[in-house]
Amino acid sequence: MTLPIPRSYAPMEALQVGELPLGEQWQYEPKWDGFRCIAFRDGDKVDLMSKSGKPLGRYFPDVMEAVKAIKADRFVIDGEIVIPVGKLLSFDELLLRIHPAASRVKKLADEHPAMLIVFDLLVDDKGASLVKEPLASRRDALEEFAVRNLAGAGAIRLSPATTAERTVKRWYASVGSALDGVIAKRRDLPYQSGERTGMQKLKQKRTADCVVGGFRYASKGSSMGSLLLGLYDEDGLLNHVGFCSAFSVAERAELTPKLEALKGKPGFTGQAPGGPSRWSTERTGEWEPLKTKLVVEVEYDHFTGGRFRHGTGFLRWRPDKSPKQCTMKQVQREAASSLLLLGAATRSAGKKKEAGAAVKKKRASHRKG
Repeated sequence: MTLPIPRSYAPMEALQVGELPLGEQWQYEPKWDGFRCIAFRDGDKVDLMSKSGKPLGRYFPDVMEAVKAIKADRFVIDGEIVIPVGKLLSFDELLLRIHPAASRVKKLADEHPAMLIVFDLLVDDKGASLVKEPLASRRDALEEFAVRNLAGAGAIRLSPATTAERTVKRWYASVGSALDGVIAKRRDLPYQSGERTGMQKLKQKRTADCVVGGFRYASKGSSMGSLLLGLYDEDGLLNHVGFCSAFSVAERAELTPKLEALKGKPGFTGQAPGGPSRWSTERTGEWEPLKTKLVVEVEYDHFTGGRFRHGTGFLRWRPDKSPKQCTMKQVQREAASSLLLLGAATRSAGKKKEAGAAVKKKRASHRKG
């Protein structure tokens, strides 16, 4: 048997926006913090493909087995691989899975099994391609697929979806900052393979006040290149947690003499910035410690493993804030988990199917009468 779309089929991607698009043509879903994955099942053959078109199966044997265990033996589903640890999703555990040793991967999978959260159906369980169908039709087909095949499949879960803005607000109210954001998709469009025209993402906005514990010069010239950010731990040590480099050339030139005037200890008293990497020049690998006088408010997307996952965005200086108030408590995730949103998705699909069947039965009865 062969599937109607190739393993190299590119997933549709999202355009990042600053506010949620509104209107009846939009469907909303939670934004999951994981690895995008298109899962292909063709009889005994299973492939997990990443957004970049690389196979993921060797790193997620637990997801491979879960896909093989689905009753249907021919389909293609689009989703996100996540790893729950306790009540939260752990991106760090996902990164640990990308390891060359199969024994290490197996050990990690046994300790913290992964989960595939499904939000689109590209080939149904009859082997028919749905990619030319509008999202509204594909979502109905996905919910029917979930009712038939995913009930009781704990490692493969149906992502909730809604067309109501009030439901999105309820998601935020129920799980708070544990929600990574919201995905909005056009219900009237076919699957936009490799494009950003049919999907938008609104990320959860998070901010933190950080101490500027040091800075690095730019690779060229005499201006600063980035601020090095720190937060105090429970022992009162200032730990390096990330950087901010979102400044214009003029802002860098203006800021440099102010930073140079504060050169000196203590700088970072806990975890300090690392040395040069193989991508660093000699200059950018060095950093200058500063007296802990400056506090800056930054915007970030994720804080994992004791660091901001990506560079932060500058919001404003906080001269009103004491450096000692800049603690790790600001970035601790809420105990609530975005996984709470999964609980009712498949049950809701089942009720929707039952209601539809009841309406059809009633109509058939009227016609006979």
